[in-house]
Amino acid sequence: MNDVRPTTYWDYIQVDRLLELQGGLGDQSDDLAPEEVLFITVHQVFELWFKVILGELIAIRNAFKAPQLSNEDMIDVVARLERCATILRVGNQHWEVVETLPPREYLKFRGKLMPASGFQSAQLRQIEILLGLEESERVPFGSEGSHLAALRGPGGAATEASRKVAHQMQDLPTLKAAISDWLERTPIGGADHHAGSHAEFIEQYLAAHSAEVDRSLAHAQAVATEGADEGRLRGLYDAERQSVRDFLQPEDERLARIRAAILFIETYPEEPLLTWPHRVLEGLLVFEQRFVIFRQRHARMVERIIGRRTGTGGTAGVEYLDKTALRYRIFPDLWGVRSLLINPQEAPELSGADFFGLRAETPS
Repeated sequence: MNDVRPTTYWDYIQVDRLLELQGGLGDQSDDLAPEEVLFITVHQVFELWFKVILGELIAIRNAFKAPQLSNEDMIDVVARLERCATILRVGNQHWEVVETLPPREYLKFRGKLMPASGFQSAQLRQIEILLGLEESERVPFGSEGSHLAALRGPGGAATEASRKVAHQMQDLPTLKAAISDWLERTPIGGADHHAGSHAEFIEQYLAAHSAEVDRSLAHAQAVATEGADEGRLRGLYDAERQSVRDFLQPEDERLARIRAAILFIETYPEEPLLTWPHRVLEGLLVFEQRFVIFRQRHARMVERIIGRRTGTGGTAGVEYLDKTALRYRIFPDLWGVRSLLINPQEAPELSGADFFGLRAETPS
């Protein structure tokens, strides 16, 4: 006799348990106004999405920890990055649901939240740490280290939230560090790659970029209105030329190799061996863009409902949220390279074209 119990939707999803979790500080959501239930529900949905994103980012980081990434590995990474970016896009729409709360209705239960704050989302802190946000880059929550203290209980006692974040801080490397290691290994010289290949590429690229700047300056001067300040115009283009050189030739040799690799991949994305690395970089950029928008939408939602009053957790409220949206960039070099790209027809000839194009060497 078969005693196997058939699976039901409500058992698999645990619907009954899920629907019991919107009671807030009480035991039953029936005691709450619909607006408070909505507020709780949306934030619980965010935490569920954070759980998925965290798992995806760990899988991506682990892939980059390997000495080599195959095309199959990168295809998987790109799919996971797209999933994370899609979740954030959907999450950004969740803020619209919160914005349906009339300010007066929210203020009826806002006092219950103090001193709780979205800042105490351990999973969001874990995501930031896993990505590679440095402690020195954090917007102060209060005193130094207060972002960790905020996760502790009364008297500074450890909580499940503080333990999770502490564990995440020990789980190295970060995604940014693992990707940097991967980029540093980029064989810019193809089959003939050597220690100075990146420097040779950069010199060739700087020459091509400088020539494009000269053409742009000449065109700007030709179409300038009568009486235009030619010296100021030339100064702008010369400053652009120098800023590109400074970016691509930093004193830190490792940073120079990483930036050269990003630029190299972005310059020749049509080459078969560089197509998937390009997709990886694009995926990272889209994910970070969506994360920035997520923070911005959060700030605008808060401003729309409660203005610029002090946050429930003791932060500066909207001002604090706006600063995090502005400053929390994990991959600034991916953004920085966008200012350096030139017309692909003017790019230097690809060294090792046969290697990157997966073309057989022509017999001599």
